[in-house]
Amino acid sequence: MVPFQALLAFGVSVDAVCPGKKAGEVCRTAVQQRSGHQTFSESRGHNFSLNATFDEIESTKYDGLVIPGGRAPEYLAVDASVVDLVRDFSNSRKPIASICHGQLILAAAGSLKGRKCTAYPFVKPVLIAAGAHWVEPETLASCVVDGNIITSVSYRGHPEFIRHFVKALGGTITGSDRRILCLCGDYMEDYEVTVPFQSLQALECHVDAVCPKKKAGDTCPTAIHDFEGDQTYSEKPGHNFILTAKFEGLEASMYDALVIPGGRAPAYLALDDSVIALVKDFMETKKPVASICHGQQILAAANVLKGRKCTAYPAVKLNVVLSGATWLEPDPIDRCFTDGNLVTGAGWPGHPEFISQFMTLLGVRVSF
Repeated sequence: MVPFQALLAFGVSVDAVCPGKKAGEVCRTAVQQRSGHQTFSESRGHNFSLNATFDEIESTKYDGLVIPGGRAPEYLAVDASVVDLVRDFSNSRKPIASICHGQLILAAAGSLKGRKCTAYPFVKPVLIAAGAHWVEPETLASCVVDGNIITSVSYRGHPEFIRHFVKALGGTITGSDRRILCLCGDYMEDYEVTVPFQSLQALECHVDAVCPKKKAGDTCPTAIHDFEGDQTYSEKPGHNFILTAKFEGLEASMYDALVIPGGRAPAYLALDDSVIALVKDFMETKKPVASICHGQQILAAANVLKGRKCTAYPAVKLNVVLSGATWLEPDPIDRCFTDGNLVTGAGWPGHPEFISQFMTLLGVRVSF
């Protein structure tokens, strides 16, 4: 999801496809992470919605290709239609960005012979057998670029992975000298912290993720909120998100802007006086603030929404209205709004618009 929504936010048209499926259908995703065992653990992730039909895809209509990892590449690598499509991209020397286990598909297409690449370590034997020059990753965020092929080890490397791909597509990033604070808490929504955090890092911004009573290197568990036919969203365990700085001692003057993810964290962060004081500082000094989903519970508690126009997840409407704001209906749910220094969104489907509008306030731009 991070590469998909980040590229959309940067102004790139992106189609997501799967063999045997058409636009509007979903692919289930997996949460894979190291949990102290000999291999990574796996649990159910979000349902990813496709926006194009695989059988209608022609490589000649695209400028580049992204291959995500996970377990899907194991069976996609033995699908002749997938291998043929990837080989077409490779033979045309168009940019290809592949991550984690995605390199299995490149190996099946014969695209790695004589090429330098990395991947999740378990994939090493197959890539060597395919004739690749294996580059041992120093960390799970390592990336390798060899001509038109960009490879990375895992989702921790998304910022560099996406940045290399944008530049391979001819993109130029300007205005990236921004310092941005991301306000985190336990059980914030997985996508709503990871997508903005890594997208802004991909734009070469300095982004700090902090949580009250925690320090750099500590983690916040996240929650996966999805829409699966019930009257409200479902919740599943997400990734453990790694914080990058200590909350105590921070001041708004140290940063150019603030991001507030949603999920369940805002319900209790809104009760923390130090959080409220920090948020008030950002709003009163008119620095860009981007808040999504339930994040507006914190803005309402800080009493900074009076006279402002904003949206939020529909269940938060009462908080917003009682705080004196003018409610803007999020219809459709990916609709986002900017009012002065404030960008608000209703939920993670709106990330492309949410990030794009925040970029405008920051003065950060991607040009092609």
